Amino acid sequence: MKHYLMFDMGTGNSRVCLVDSCGKVLGIKRFDNKYYRDDSYDDGQYFIPERWSEKLIKGCYELCNEHPEIKVNGISAAAARQSFVLIDRCGKAFLGLPNIDNRGKAFINDIGHAEEIYKRSGKWLTEDFGAGKLLGLKVKHPEEFNKIYKITSLSEWVGYIFTGKCSIEPSHASESQLYDLKTKNWSEDICSWYDYDKDILPELVPGGSILGPVDREYAGALNLDEDAVFIVGGADTQIAIRQTGIKAGDIAIVSGTTSPVVTLKDEFFYDPEQRVWVESNVSGDNYQIEMNPGVTGLNYQNMKKLLCPDKSYDELEEEYSGIKEVKCTASFTSLLFYEKRGLRNGGFFMRSPLQDNVTAADLMYSILGDIACATYEELKRLVEITGNDPDFLLGCGGGFQSETLCRMVSSLSGKPLKLKKGFGQATVQGLVSICNDALGETSGEEEEYLLFTPEEDNLIFKYYPVWKKNRDKVNDCK
Repeated sequence: MKHYLMFDMGTGNSRVCLVDSCGKVLGIKRFDNKYYRDDSYDDGQYFIPERWSEKLIKGCYELCNEHPEIKVNGISAAAARQSFVLIDRCGKAFLGLPNIDNRGKAFINDIGHAEEIYKRSGKWLTEDFGAGKLLGLKVKHPEEFNKIYKITSLSEWVGYIFTGKCSIEPSHASESQLYDLKTKNWSEDICSWYDYDKDILPELVPGGSILGPVDREYAGALNLDEDAVFIVGGADTQIAIRQTGIKAGDIAIVSGTTSPVVTLKDEFFYDPEQRVWVESNVSGDNYQIEMNPGVTGLNYQNMKKLLCPDKSYDELEEEYSGIKEVKCTASFTSLLFYEKRGLRNGGFFMRSPLQDNVTAADLMYSILGDIACATYEELKRLVEITGNDPDFLLGCGGGFQSETLCRMVSSLSGKPLKLKKGFGQATVQGLVSICNDALGETSGEEEEYLLFTPEEDNLIFKYYPVWKKNRDKVNDCK
């Protein structure tokens, strides 16, 4: 059996996990991600890589000290998409631009070539991606921009810490908007339109490849095996769906802070109406097509803290089983992806005056209904646009720990929903799969699935038309 240190670099927080090759998590260390505002912009945020790396390494040391009997064979990382680290000529990571940084917003429309950029990068011309963040930096802080020697993603920055080798993996490269999906290489044209020197872009290295041996300075503190290596991971969504066993033609839903609905194709895909994002998959060999209803699971977590702080999620699930009528609907999901627009208005919708039989559980149930219906809206359009229409859906992510949500999604879609064992920690399990493949290891574990089948009498069928009417009216939807 082999053992791995895994990094799961999220938006709100990051984790270091000690895991064995069967996927058993032996220990976890977490820390909150600290961001700072840059007042040069309406919405500019950054992080200081050195402070994050101190916490990451400290977490590694603590885990390995707690398990001195274990030898670490490999290290890998997955990270939030659209987040980048800038490295100077001295090799120092001097600035982090996270996915929540929108410093390029005021300048992005000056670039032009929007249709060509979408055709090549698979992304709308917006401030969300690496190219837009760099543009904002270049306009307002040219001295900082001129310090850049290389840029990389969060997960490959972890690889840089442990090996000294700067690279980027295709799924993250495709989030820069400087990567040509069809040629599977950096785009000379897009770089020229932004006026960027292509030399700041690092070597492309496929996910699952061995970046190199882990620097021996960590050997003692991390209980490293003498052959310990860093194995390239990738973008968190692509790593998570790997846990499901997805293949070309399948559709998977990742239920987390947001709820990406994705399918894979072996051939390059282009939507002239620009209703989807197209991304590289981890290996760089095939393509992920995505739609997303925006913020979902975070709404549920925040509302639970507000309405039911003293109840467990299991207790809420028991209360949902007793709900027999729709007393209210909710609208808090944030995107109409297929229309390229955000939903700015929302709330709870119910009869006036407020009825005395509406409970906190009814309100919480309506949040789950909002997640299920918004996800279904994206799902049915993804099927229509891509032509991929499998007999079942794959799912992963912590949101699917709610059996109520699982039943809603399966019933609305009319398809069984399959959850593979370990779905609640899909990113870590996806990394285990990558490391096992790279090192020729097998988990030895038999695949186990939870299966939810459509229910003709599920209450979601009464909820859905009311939800859609309320959501569309308040947001002036088509």
